[in-house]
Amino acid sequence: MKEDKQEYHYIDNDIKLLEFIDFIRSNNYQDCAIDTEADSLHCYEEKLCLIQFATSDTLAIIDPLSIKDLSPLIGYLDTVTVWLHGSDFDIRMFSRSFGKVPSIIYDTQTASRLLGVRKFGLVNLVEDHFGVLLPKSSQKANWGMRPLSDKMLKYAINDVRYLLEIAENLSGRLKDLSRWSWFVESCAHTKSVASQIKDKDPELIWRISGWGKLERQGMAFLRQLWFWRDNEAAKRDKPTFKIIGNQELLKMAHHLEDGKDVKLPDRFPSGPVKRFDAAIDKVHQMDEGDYPKIEKRKRKKKNPDFDSRFNKLKAFRDKLSIDLGIDPTLIASRGIMEGISHDPTKFGEYLLNWQQDLLSPCLEKF
Repeated sequence: MKEDKQEYHYIDNDIKLLEFIDFIRSNNYQDCAIDTEADSLHCYEEKLCLIQFATSDTLAIIDPLSIKDLSPLIGYLDTVTVWLHGSDFDIRMFSRSFGKVPSIIYDTQTASRLLGVRKFGLVNLVEDHFGVLLPKSSQKANWGMRPLSDKMLKYAINDVRYLLEIAENLSGRLKDLSRWSWFVESCAHTKSVASQIKDKDPELIWRISGWGKLERQGMAFLRQLWFWRDNEAAKRDKPTFKIIGNQELLKMAHHLEDGKDVKLPDRFPSGPVKRFDAAIDKVHQMDEGDYPKIEKRKRKKKNPDFDSRFNKLKAFRDKLSIDLGIDPTLIASRGIMEGISHDPTKFGEYLLNWQQDLLSPCLEKF
């Protein structure tokens, strides 16, 4: 463990970034570790605020809010193996921010789970490997603020300080157990899924928890109030929950459905209040046919062999998980087993190759 590795580069302009990328390219590193910090608690749209970077002997904090052109970094990441921890979020941030993600991404969280580690958070891994307890105090900090405090910078750099040494340890254990191919395939699958940014469906986005208990007119009120809140949040560059909470919106929709009057708290100025009232009036003027439609879910016809198949598959999977010492859901989740039990011919759509290999003795009997 490199406890003396305290200094790091702070890169906050294009020239510094070019110089840094030239420096690390000249050292021919094969691996690097990165992490990201974003701001979703203090602004309307989640934005990338910080990129932490590490090689075997170099640490850096890169400020994407101050750098106009990050393409030198993005290009470099395609030339090395990039290690992350809990990569889903970081992959989404890269995909949304840059339209692409690094070519090879490996995840120490995935590696840990495939080794049967039960506490696989980064804090847990650092403590287990090095006896160092990382502070969590800056988890919900405002990463969009500048300048960042020393405390926040130390928290940020610690997210990559130990990652490559952990990766080296976990990689060796995966190879010793002949699970390296499982790991590589699992990481590629995560990258493929997490990098797909789907547009939000305006017919579904307003459906907050509890919406289904409303009548159709109540749903129309909720829909209009949701979009009112979203517009107000965008105007003020605030997260929607800081405008008004979901449960308050739902309560208002219930009251309006019952014919009661609703109003905003006194803290709201006249502009938002007028737009709020207009949103409600729009529903009052709306034809019933324009209310949200409640689509009946088509229930999948149950295969007569479903229960037998599912029980056999679950029992086989659970025994495998005990023998291998890993979480059974890594082999196949309940939803995947249900899909296979409905139609065993489609197992290839549900399972990765290594999962198919493990489950094949059971699947062949279906």
